[in-house]
Amino acid sequence: MSTLETFVQNKDNQKHFSWGNILLLSFITFMVLMAVMVYSAINTQFDLVSKDYYKDELRFQDKIDGVTNASTLSSIEVSQNTDALLIQLPKEMKGLSVQGSLWLYCKTDARNDKKLSLNVNENASQSILKANIQKGIYQLKINWSVGAKPYYIEREIVVL
Repeated sequence: MSTLETFVQNKDNQKHFSWGNILLLSFITFMVLMAVMVYSAINTQFDLVSKDYYKDELRFQDKIDGVTNASTLSSIEVSQNTDALLIQLPKEMKGLSVQGSLWLYCKTDARNDKKLSLNVNENASQSILKANIQKGIYQLKINWSVGAKPYYIEREIVVL
């Protein structure tokens, strides 16, 4: 036998993928990928910014007014040491009767959110212990009022 005849005979004995086999393999691959996507979508945790988002949306004008009023003040100072987060309201608030709340909003995990009442001293500053606050990036939202005038400030902070 010549080499050409041996090559032709070996080629005839090889198994080839037909279009049906390729189609079946493609379908199985597609189904496995879809199953993985459905599994990951089911196990994804979705946290809303607020559970009462409709009610919050109706009060959005109050937030706009607070931002406008706060923009006329000097800036807020946020610092931290090993034990506490220190918040200093604008110097114009010193000696005034300030009432309000602050919210440490964690974008990645709602379990890390902290809502606290704003209890500033005569220097318009407040200290928050870091013992109950997880390390990470937070959106600090401070809503306060002096008399009937509302103020609102948001700032991104990193708790170390």
